[in-house]
Order: sequence, then C-alpha cells, then structure tokens
Amino acid sequence: MGERVNQSESQRHMLTTSQVKAKAADLGFIACGVTTLDPIPHAEHLDRWLKSGYAGNMRYIHRQAKKRKNPHLAEVQANRAIVVLDNYYYREPTHQTPHEGRVKVARYARGEDYHRSTFDRIRALAEYLKEGGAMTARPYLDTGPVQERELAQRAGLGWIGKNTMLIRPGIGSWFFIGCVLTDLMLQIDPPFTTDHCGSCTRCLDACPTDAFVEPRMLDATRCISYATIEQKGSIAPEIASRMEGWAFGCDICNEVCPWNERFAVESAVTAFRPRQEPDTADPSCFATMSDEEFAARFADTPLARPGLARMRRNWRAAFDSLGG
Repeated sequence: MGERVNQSESQRHMLTTSQVKAKAADLGFIACGVTTLDPIPHAEHLDRWLKSGYAGNMRYIHRQAKKRKNPHLAEVQANRAIVVLDNYYYREPTHQTPHEGRVKVARYARGEDYHRSTFDRIRALAEYLKEGGAMTARPYLDTGPVQERELAQRAGLGWIGKNTMLIRPGIGSWFFIGCVLTDLMLQIDPPFTTDHCGSCTRCLDACPTDAFVEPRMLDATRCISYATIEQKGSIAPEIASRMEGWAFGCDICNEVCPWNERFAVESAVTAFRPRQEPDTADPSCFATMSDEEFAARFADTPLARPGLARMRRNWRAAFDSLGG
C-alpha cells in the first residue's frame, strides 16, 4: 500500500513513535507498538475459518471479512496502527477460588467492563494524537472490523500461540488488545517473527470440549466462551456436559500456558479488580433476580452482554456440569 502524502504531511510528523509509546505507558498500557495498515498475511486463514463454519452465529465477522483482511479499509484516511496491551490479570480471590460446588467466571469479567476502562484510555491516546497533529485517530477495542492480534504481532508485541491468543515474552497473554488507526506517519516497529510455543500443546490438550481443530485454529462453536457469551438459545448438550463449571467465558487455555504460569503479574488497573459478586456458590443467584436488579448490579460488567436470561442458562449449565 502506498503511503499517502498531502499538504498536512509535515504536521503529521509532529509526534514521534517514542512519544506515543511514552503516552501509552502513562495511560497504563503495558506495551505499545506501531505497524502499517497493509493487508494481513495469511488472509486465507480467515477465509478458511469462516467457510468451515467455525464462527457460528457471529455473522458480523462474515460482513467484516474484507476489512479484517485489509485494515486500511477500516479507516481509509489512516496509514498506521498504534497497538496497545492492557493487563487485566488478578490472582484468584478467596471468594472465587474454584472448588467443589462453585462455578467460575473468566478473569476478565470479574471487574468493570473493559469496554469502559480500556476503551476510555485508548480514546485518550487518540485525543493525544489529534493534539499532536493527527487528522485521523480512530480507536478500536474488539468492536470493529480489525484483526487486533495480527496487528499486534506485526507491531512486534508478541506471537500468536497455539490457543490463538497473542503471547508476549516476559508477560504472557492476560491482556486486552486495542489500537488506534491514524494518519500520523510514525516509525513502525519490526514484526515479531519467532514462535515460542515450541512443542508445547498444553493449551490444546487441556480444552475440555476439543475446540481446537488444529494449532491456531479454533472452532468457536465448541468453545465454552462462545457457548456462554455468543451462543443464542440452549447450549448443545455435548458442550454443556463438559463446561467444568465455567458460567461465563473460560480461562483454561490461558491458565495452563507456561508463559502465564511463569510471568503473569497482577494488573495495576483497579477497575479490573474482582468484585464480590456474583456469588459463584449460589445455584439460584440469577434465577431469583429481576431485570432491574440485574441491570443495577451488572450493567457495568461484561456479564451484561449475554443478559439475564442467558446468564440464568449459563448458571444452570455450569452447576449441572459440576454434578450440582
């Protein structure tokens, strides 16, 4: 893709990549990289994934496929992607420690919705770019037609592991990925080209629903996260019986990753700190809850996405999978 040049070129050189990275660090992001908006390599993998039906009812990915394969189409005035990582890891609090009779909620969903905390800070980074001369600075956080993991790898932030998660050396994979698409002609970072998974298959072997068709190829329709968040209607019995107590999302392939076991550190973002609810030992937690109470307690958390009806479904299935 050719670099766009116009009368504002000198203005768009005002900020440097090092200044942008320093601002990202000030905003609490644990890493930042810059890359181009050239078409992603291996775009055929997305085509094969969609054609195989592995996206399930996530029809929006089909609609966004062209832009996902060519990030420049997501924001035609932009030439660069500034990619940031936001650590959300917290150790298991006492009240959430899994044991017999207690269901589980994915770590990222135990505090405030990251679409609030993380996106607010990505938007602040975009505003900083505009103040520094950018005419275009559009923030994204998994709500648009952007392949964040591929951009992150190309921006030098890590490699895509066998569980399809981006893994960063010395950190692991407990983080959100966001980006800002901009017209600032920032110096780009070299891509991360090495694979540090080696012969390890712990993430693939640990998946209770056999959701991984092959390394780096996930059948979302067999994934517990998909079943408890994206799945409409009832959860397929063969998936529900293997949920191992997961009532919202699933952390198994992250938990068993040696990079996380060795390098994970707790987040400095207080918004991600686990709350005392829902009560994961109470089978009737959502069954007795009104819509108004659900909204009051969980509207600012990821649990609001599936809504009360599906959380009731998830809770029943999770306890049933424990034999409860």
